[in-house]
Amino acid sequence: MYQFSSKLKISAIALMVVGLIGIIIGFASAPSTEAEVAEILAHQESHGTHGEAHATKEVAHHDAHAEVAHENHHEGVKHDAHTVDAHETEAHAEGHSDHHLAHVLHQLQNRPWAAFYVALFFFTFVTIVVFAFLNIQRVAQAGWSIVLFRVMEGISGFLPYVSVIFIVFLVITAFHGNHLFVWMADGTVDPTSANYDELIANKQAWLNTPRWLISGIIYLVGWNVFRYLNRKYSLLQDNAGDLVNYYKNYKIGVAFLAFFIFTESMSVWDWIMGLDPHWFSTLFGWYVLATALVSALTVIAMVTVYLKSKGYLEVVNNSHLHDLAKFMFGFSIFWSYLWFAQFMLIWYADMPEETVYFVQRFDDYKFLFLGMIPLNFILPVLMLVNSDFKRIPQIVLGVGTIILVGHYIDVFVMIMPGTVGDQWGFGITEIASILFFLGLFIYAVFTTISKAPLIAKGNPFLHESEHFHY
Repeated sequence: MYQFSSKLKISAIALMVVGLIGIIIGFASAPSTEAEVAEILAHQESHGTHGEAHATKEVAHHDAHAEVAHENHHEGVKHDAHTVDAHETEAHAEGHSDHHLAHVLHQLQNRPWAAFYVALFFFTFVTIVVFAFLNIQRVAQAGWSIVLFRVMEGISGFLPYVSVIFIVFLVITAFHGNHLFVWMADGTVDPTSANYDELIANKQAWLNTPRWLISGIIYLVGWNVFRYLNRKYSLLQDNAGDLVNYYKNYKIGVAFLAFFIFTESMSVWDWIMGLDPHWFSTLFGWYVLATALVSALTVIAMVTVYLKSKGYLEVVNNSHLHDLAKFMFGFSIFWSYLWFAQFMLIWYADMPEETVYFVQRFDDYKFLFLGMIPLNFILPVLMLVNSDFKRIPQIVLGVGTIILVGHYIDVFVMIMPGTVGDQWGFGITEIASILFFLGLFIYAVFTTISKAPLIAKGNPFLHESEHFHY
């Protein structure tokens, strides 16, 4: 059995502590007044910060109108009507400037929440898709992957930890502890309110807080119930003299996949597409699944290589690694196809209600949005197209790192525009959130792996997997 080394455990705890401290600093550093926002904008303008170009132009535009009005007033314009117009113009400019400061304050207060949410969503979806891949292998009765089952079960052991955090996050959000989801604002579905939004009102049957919260809890609890039963019968099968537990797990796998294929799409609509409530895509559930799937396969490969390097998983050979890398290669192409298909069709149709999603990402996130292409497609395909390279652990680890960075950016670009607009950055909170969840991931996964034999001994296809070569 695997022994969770004290060195790795201390490293995981250290990552969690450092990450938690950074998250607290990030929340404490968020501005609380418009005066602080004005200082931030002035400072960023002087340093030419990317995120404030639009803000600076808008404030300058309004200030210019105010300046013209002010000069006209002091030049002794003869007609009182002109003087009134000057005052009105100045007041109008000041009102717009105040409104803009309030808007930027709202975005900057969202930023630590959004940074935390990016990491939370990424690690949650990678974990649940690892579990989905495990059940796909089980239901398909695949022979090659049996020796990797306990690795996938170990990674799935992170799901209860992250689900508790996710549910707390959902409750806080539903009770207006943050303002990431604009459709939750007061008055958006009230025709008598100044905040009324007809598009959101038309989607009220889906975009309402009670359904959103209850559905989110059902998704997470459901996934955890299936994960618990799967692990239970897998361990029981190790010492069983028959295949009763194996067949129970088979049926659980079928039920889970049926449950997952619906809840995955619906959770993506709720948790990601709901951040941009004026926009929708029928392809979006598949797109997010693709980014999570290639990341999940990468994590399986990287954990396997780590355990192999420590002298465990002796029966895992380079053919198993080759198949994992082959999946990484194939689903990198699949992600690229969906990325291009969604982008190309929306660009070609040129319908305002669809293009609004990509216009914002081109205006404020172009480097990241286009930078995903080499990270998630070009480099993985070029480095894994050679069959021999798929068998080399160092290459798989290197490509895996590139893939995880690229798909983390993908989730970042999905979440940030709808929550912080052009006020994004990559600072303390963003880094700290990654460190916290990475530390918790390492601690949970390797704790789970250490609690059971690394080989699922009772599986009837184990012999085929142990002698898997080609």
